[in-house]
Amino acid sequence: MAMDSSTIRSFLEDLGSKTPAPGGGAVAGLCGAIAAALAKMVVGYSAGRKSLAEFEERHTAADARLAEIRDEMLSLAAQDEQAYSKVNALQRLAESDPVRAELPDALRGAIDVPALVVTRAHELLELLADLADKSNPYLLSDLAIAAVLAEATASAGAWNVRVNAPLASELGVEHEGIARVPELVEACKRLRGEIESACA
Repeated sequence: MAMDSSTIRSFLEDLGSKTPAPGGGAVAGLCGAIAAALAKMVVGYSAGRKSLAEFEERHTAADARLAEIRDEMLSLAAQDEQAYSKVNALQRLAESDPVRAELPDALRGAIDVPALVVTRAHELLELLADLADKSNPYLLSDLAIAAVLAEATASAGAWNVRVNAPLASELGVEHEGIARVPELVEACKRLRGEIESACA
């Protein structure tokens, strides 16, 4: 399913169906895209306010970066679906099938995507933390919600890295994301707490 042309309802119907994809990986990317879009709305309502005029350049830069993260997260949601489907298909092949030799590379791809989701979620939370004292006070609840969703994105992405770790070990596939992701998730949790406190 093309994430960029799907309606919310059709995505939810596909998500709830008895098929391997879309699944948790697509949800993680979409959640990150929603978080970035919500934060972009906050910036939109903050830019141009006289009381926040000193942050005009910061708002402009943040607006552009949030659009990039939103679009990349949406792309990652689709990529995760494709990567997981490829691994799933290769695992179903007989051990003697020569095509099964593609499994290690496919698995690396299936780890690359959620690891990048976690990395972008961390970057998003760092951006939100910077915006907490530069945003329209009437939209701080929206900024806090964006932080909650971004942290959930990181945790969800980490699960999709973690679920692939045993097979990676079995196949001798090394990936730095397996070791680095837990540290990023903890950093995301701290940032989410700091942002919520700043928005309270």
